[in-house]
Amino acid sequence: MKNEVSLQKYYLLWELEQETERFVNYYNNERYHESLNNMTPADGYYGRHQLIISLRERLKRRTLKARKHYNISQTIAQSTP
Repeated sequence: MKNEVSLQKYYLLWELEQETERFVNYYNNERYHESLNNMTPADGYYGRHQLIISLRERLKRRTLKARKHYNISQTIAQSTP
């Protein structure tokens, strides 16, 4: 927060409050934290952690399956004259 908010000059109190609120909202709801398994603090607080992990696993399995299918089709296409 120090690097984001404190480096600016604010002439009115409401400007500082608005910027602080913007930063806290970003930090809690948008910024992914590596220490939280690349989730936001809000995800952990509201119990979305397990849902997000399961969705990521499902996407990973689907992606690996698609890659395998693509690689097999490329191998077959290269081996046929």
